[in-house]
Amino acid sequence: MGRLTTHVLDAAHGCPGSSIKIELYRVEGPQLHLVASASTNSDGRCDAPLLQGEDYRSGVYQLQFHAGDYYRARGVQLPDPAFLDVVVLRFGISAEQEHYHVPLLISPYAYSTYRGS
Repeated sequence: MGRLTTHVLDAAHGCPGSSIKIELYRVEGPQLHLVASASTNSDGRCDAPLLQGEDYRSGVYQLQFHAGDYYRARGVQLPDPAFLDVVVLRFGISAEQEHYHVPLLISPYAYSTYRGS
């Protein structure tokens, strides 16, 4: 069965992004439905897949990474408002049996992502 996983790397400090709050929403038209929430561990990963089993199905999803809170907790001086506070990634899952991995590389002023394996 397929599953959805993620991890976060902090490019500004050269380390995994630990204790970052992540929320996963299923997008249905204009509505967002919270599917899962988690925090990253010391390796920048969630301890379990964000989506798997019967809940894992094709559709549009949105991950929200609370990067601003992470950097504030590290003592980074961010402007008010922060340039990047909550990083929002909207993506589609079209293959229900495949593993989708959506990593995030962050800094206070930039981010990048891709479909990993």
